[in-house]
Amino acid sequence: MLLTRIKGPRDLDRLSQEELDQLAAEIRSFLVDAVSKTGGHLGPNLGVVELTIALHRVFDSPKDKVLFDTGHQAYVHKLLTGRQDFAGLRSKGGLSGYPSRAESEHDVIENSHASTVLGWADGIAKANEVLGREDHHVAAVIGDGALTGGMAWEALNNIAAAKDRPLVIVVNDNERSYGPTIGGLANHLATLRTTDGYERFLARGKEILERTPVVGKPLFETLHGAKKGLKDFIAPQGMFEDLGLKYIGPIDGHDIEALESALQRAKRFSGPVIVHCLTQKGRGYTHAEQDEADRFHGIGPIHPDTGLPVSADAASWTSVFADEMVRLGKERKDIVAITAAMLQPVGLKKFADAYPDRIFDVGIAEQHGATSAAGLATGGAHPVFAVYATFLNRAFDQVLMDVALHKCGVTFVLDRAGVTGTDGASHNGMWDMSILQVVPGLRLAAPRDAEQLRAQLNEAVQVKDAPTVVRFSKGVVGPAVPAVGRVGGMDVLRAPAPEVTRPDVLLVSVGALAPMCLEIADLLDKQGISTTVVDPRWVKPVDEALAPLADRHRVVVTVEDNSRAGGVGSAVAQALRDAGVDVPLRDFGIPQRFLDHASRKEVMAEIGLTAPDIARQVTGLVARLDGRYDSEPAAAVD
Repeated sequence: MLLTRIKGPRDLDRLSQEELDQLAAEIRSFLVDAVSKTGGHLGPNLGVVELTIALHRVFDSPKDKVLFDTGHQAYVHKLLTGRQDFAGLRSKGGLSGYPSRAESEHDVIENSHASTVLGWADGIAKANEVLGREDHHVAAVIGDGALTGGMAWEALNNIAAAKDRPLVIVVNDNERSYGPTIGGLANHLATLRTTDGYERFLARGKEILERTPVVGKPLFETLHGAKKGLKDFIAPQGMFEDLGLKYIGPIDGHDIEALESALQRAKRFSGPVIVHCLTQKGRGYTHAEQDEADRFHGIGPIHPDTGLPVSADAASWTSVFADEMVRLGKERKDIVAITAAMLQPVGLKKFADAYPDRIFDVGIAEQHGATSAAGLATGGAHPVFAVYATFLNRAFDQVLMDVALHKCGVTFVLDRAGVTGTDGASHNGMWDMSILQVVPGLRLAAPRDAEQLRAQLNEAVQVKDAPTVVRFSKGVVGPAVPAVGRVGGMDVLRAPAPEVTRPDVLLVSVGALAPMCLEIADLLDKQGISTTVVDPRWVKPVDEALAPLADRHRVVVTVEDNSRAGGVGSAVAQALRDAGVDVPLRDFGIPQRFLDHASRKEVMAEIGLTAPDIARQVTGLVARLDGRYDSEPAAAVD
């Protein structure tokens, strides 16, 4: 196999055109076989095989920087830079599903949030200029989906201002992000795709005119001099050239020879150049090509021969939300939904099918989505903006200044909250409850099970004068966790025996961690430690009944799948101080560091967010209060 002989990008230089085509076929076969076993981003990588080969033949990485926006299409890049062991892809100790500096000097951007690559490219190109590195080049690959994000256009505005600073922007145009790309830019690129390119027209014109005696050459020079107007007529790429960016394309993104030619021309140019490549997401794998939803954008383990999942999907948090949104839409005509280019992943596809006039896909533009939601609310609708928890970080200013300041009734639904695991550091939804704590008037719910998700979503959309947030985990929704009582607005999940006048521990359980918190209570009970477990349901604001309840206990413990810094534990501690309740509090959550990719269970174990770990520490705390604790650690809790 040719692929096994590729240890680095320069090994590509020795291959003939025929061998390059063979290598492309081998890479596709490898990807289908490997990713079907582990799960991962299959469709995007099948679409950029030839493009990545061409990039590494034309540019000399790592001296030249080859940058990938989002990075879910970097598997081919990994293969060509010496990383061909995909057995542990996205697993602890294995390859990351995104570029990783720890893995290779060829990887630059680890952040898998979209629309950032042009900002990175602009900065690196500026550094090359300042430091006199004239032989260093920058090539940034960005998808047409990512170009719907505002950051990309802010960067383009700066890039275009420096007409003599070399930088190659490769637009990977497959008409999709997760699903089909939406918006005016998508329509413009569609026009470019379906119109014969200027370069081919001009080449054919030159061939004809140069054979024409006397007037042929002057006519061609006149024609070439009028290229701007001609380009707008033949292929309206004027949008890019009006910004001052040289445009090459559209290029067949599966023709290595054509790609190399275009990239070489762009590399030689002394200013910013856009190379527009047309690719097919999922190319070469029939099941992906025929998948209308997302071309196998991200998959779990599948049977490669059929494309079907290895195991049937159990009910997920996302599916519960999806069904409840359809029910709410039928009940209330004012409810509308917003997605940032992720209709299917966040569970809004069913709502879109049922109410196509009440769904708005804003593209990869979370900031605009939040402000547009404020406008919808001001106009009398109640928008539900569903987004991954980690992506709401990008719209914080709009949540604060556009939605909250204006007291707009907008509901944000945060999918993939807490530790998500396999997608790595930038996809863990571990900051939302910290960031949103500072937003005045905002109410935040963390449902513990499917029933509570439905109930709290219904409560959220009733609020008309403030933002509401409902957050839930990734993956399968667990069994129902019934309440045994109610204190204020909080559910009591476990109460101590009636004869216990002052229980030892008040355990505040946040969201989907309720089963683990009940397990902690069981372990404490075996140590003779009495525990009350409560689910606040709405973690912001802190329920007024919590402080008096805490005052009747010896210790307060909070458990959350959010950063400890500024999270629910911090908010509870402040509420107790404000109420004059002087009870020891211990908060358990995610440490303030980026977490490597691994399964959710492995990450939780690594950070000590497990029932035995927490019970052991709480046992020690109670022992100290009893005066039973000396220099020896508390006994292990099994």
